[in-house]
Amino acid sequence: MEDDAQVAQVIRAVLVEMGAPKVGTAYADEALDIMTATYAQDDRIYFVVDDGGKIIGGAGVAPLENNEGNICELQKMYFLPEARGKGLGAKMMDVCLRKAKSLGYDKCYLETLPYMIDATKLYAKSGFENLDGPLGDTGHYSCNVWMIKSL
Repeated sequence: MEDDAQVAQVIRAVLVEMGAPKVGTAYADEALDIMTATYAQDDRIYFVVDDGGKIIGGAGVAPLENNEGNICELQKMYFLPEARGKGLGAKMMDVCLRKAKSLGYDKCYLETLPYMIDATKLYAKSGFENLDGPLGDTGHYSCNVWMIKSL
């Protein structure tokens, strides 16, 4: 719980930096302010990158909302500028995907924005493929890039 405010601050700061809409993205998620409680179930997890007591990034997986099937969603993967360019995104992606598989998920889904170019490149390099439309109903209607990967 002590990390919740820092995690929310990181995610909102990155979204503002990227020029993302505050509505229809993770920025407005109620879960941002209660991340510990949100991910305190057996079918989900959230990881943070801590640099000397300061959270500089994070990512997690959870069941894809309003979807039939055994699909998780890569959620809230954001890194502050000082965390970028160090391979942390690739490491975090690997940790999340391995955990998703160990939790028994068959596929991992994500949503992003087209101008988050570095993130989209990382997702493609990690084996995610583009979809023509969204799966489930995450409430992130401003995100118009949808990707999926078999685990």
